[in-house]
Amino acid sequence: MFKTKLSESSVSKELHTSKLMHRHIGAIAALILISLLSSLSGTPVDHAISNAWESFLWGLADPVISLNCLVGIVAIGLLSSVFVRGAAIAGCFILATVLGIVIHLLQLDLPGTEIAIAISTIVFGTMLMMPNQLNLMVLTLVSISAGLFQGYANAESIVGAEIIPVVAYILGITLTLFAVAMSAREIGVAMGMGEINRILSWKMSIAGFALCAIGIVFLSNSII
Repeated sequence: MFKTKLSESSVSKELHTSKLMHRHIGAIAALILISLLSSLSGTPVDHAISNAWESFLWGLADPVISLNCLVGIVAIGLLSSVFVRGAAIAGCFILATVLGIVIHLLQLDLPGTEIAIAISTIVFGTMLMMPNQLNLMVLTLVSISAGLFQGYANAESIVGAEIIPVVAYILGITLTLFAVAMSAREIGVAMGMGEINRILSWKMSIAGFALCAIGIVFLSNSII
């Protein structure tokens, strides 16, 4: 009787985990679709922000409407699932993004922003294809670097804004980054990326290859 109840509990838990994973995957897929549609429609970089509410909304949207930035966030979330305390990696990325925004608002120069973002996407994709060789320190440093450049690029839309809209923008972008990164991390955990002696899922290999391809496209466009 006890074994039967334990088995039923285990099956129920697995089904619950599977449902959550599919919800996270569906949410991220929807965001990627939005990003693609935004890219095709040519969403303007200059948002003409006039108040705190618009700043907050654009803060929520900016990490999503840029495909190169979005896939980088997803990659960080997936890669962070390899480590027990990997959530700190996503946290470092988010803090670095906020710092990048501040650097831009202080009118400090951070050259080669688009190139750096594209290169970091390629690096994340490569890491995703061979997670058994991941190093926590290297991944953290790459995430911080990617966050700095992404924040610097996103801050273009709020240059010259007053303090309250700036704070609202930072709040919005932080919420989006946290939601996307943590959702991707949950997907990685559910797929067993953090398990000892794991076998790399072919789906992760395809995802890593796709990230590399996207990064290469953006890199070539930035150089030209």
